[in-house]
Amino acid sequence: MNILLADDDEDDRAFFQEAMEDICSNTKLFLFEDGEGLMKYLRLPTTILPDLIFLDLNMPIKNGMQCLKEIRRNPSMDQSFITIFSTSCSEKDIEDTFVNGANIYLTKPNSFCKLRESIQKVLEIKHQYPASQFNRDNFLLRL
Repeated sequence: MNILLADDDEDDRAFFQEAMEDICSNTKLFLFEDGEGLMKYLRLPTTILPDLIFLDLNMPIKNGMQCLKEIRRNPSMDQSFITIFSTSCSEKDIEDTFVNGANIYLTKPNSFCKLRESIQKVLEIKHQYPASQFNRDNFLLRL
């Protein structure tokens, strides 16, 4: 499985990578410091489209919302499974990302154990349900 994470916080990227290694060793994880790097990678002709994208909302250069909109406008990526992975608990952010096509909204956990559990839950949900079955009732992931 190919997973992409765009997050400007170096510690968050390192914890995410460590959690992914604990969960699933046969996963290819690609890490990006900002949304611009993510989008440049996705536009490369040799890029294998990801199975799952985790987007932080608050990043420099190109934020997660801008990436989400750009991904959803691209017909070759419009079925990508996107999890918003943010410290924001703002109802406006949650609503805006839902309206713009994210599949899950996950508030960043405050412990490594909860992070690992949250990522595992996202992976389970992604495998259990087609993207078309997501709605407001199952959009916000709470553990």
